[in-house]
Amino acid sequence: MGATGVDRARARLAQVVAERPWADPALDQAVDAVRRRYLNAGLGLLAATRLDPELRAQRVEALARAAIGQSRDLSALVAQDRSNPDLWLWLGRTLVEEAWLLRPDVRARSAQAGRVFRFRQAMERAREPLRAAAALLPGDPVPWECLMWMALGLDAPRGEKDALWMECARRFPTLFSANVARLITLSPGWGGTTAEMFEFARVAVSRAVEGDPLPALVPLAHFEASAERSGGRHWFDDEALREIVAAAGSWVERRRIVPHPRTIEAHNVFGAAFYLAELRRPARGHLARTGGRYSRLPWSHLGDPRQQYLRACGRLNIVAS
Repeated sequence: MGATGVDRARARLAQVVAERPWADPALDQAVDAVRRRYLNAGLGLLAATRLDPELRAQRVEALARAAIGQSRDLSALVAQDRSNPDLWLWLGRTLVEEAWLLRPDVRARSAQAGRVFRFRQAMERAREPLRAAAALLPGDPVPWECLMWMALGLDAPRGEKDALWMECARRFPTLFSANVARLITLSPGWGGTTAEMFEFARVAVSRAVEGDPLPALVPLAHFEASAERSGGRHWFDDEALREIVAAAGSWVERRRIVPHPRTIEAHNVFGAAFYLAELRRPARGHLARTGGRYSRLPWSHLGDPRQQYLRACGRLNIVAS
């Protein structure tokens, strides 16, 4: 897949935007406002998503990251309106994001026992608000997805991780972010196995509904496997590359009038994979469609996400306008 005129002219991106892999101007505005400590800007945006799990998952993730350091203020809002599932959800996901920042380097765990304790304590604080959000809106899969990330951070027993996935999947099995969380849970780097990770990815892709970017799970699985196996020195062999190409083709064939909220993330995943495989045309085609918006995954496997994204775009002659 190539960008229009990609072989005749240099593809152009909008200004590079840090970790905002979405095409949602309202979310951009809310994130800016929340970072300036105007928390009310996010409430209406979340309330409007109660019947759209994909959009809800994306927005609460973005708003939680924007609200890092403001969990006490969110707790105060919850205390004023304890029946609001959006507030409980936002608070819980914000606590998860704040806790991840405390996670010690795994290579130095023995020297950071105190930090490990603080990390686990902080992550555990997300449980109650996320459970409250789930109880207040029983059909919502998003609190269960957030609990999956919490369980991953806590290295919870496998039975608990499986149970959380089942709760999420029975409500909305194709939720993209939940499928990513499950994929990582099953990856060898997080206590799973390569075999079960790939089996999950392939089954999930085979069940994808029209337009879902779930085929991006395939290259994500190969990124996870390669990072664990070789530290990223040799990313994809011929068999892996054939599977990634097939997955990209299956996604292209599933079109929808309104783009899926995670479309830009999927373009990042496929673009990075084809870039590493030195397949310039499909790499440019996907990365030109990101609009200058990069996602943490899969670029974090290569190093600093922004630097790696810009390096790839530079080598592919995709330039900022």
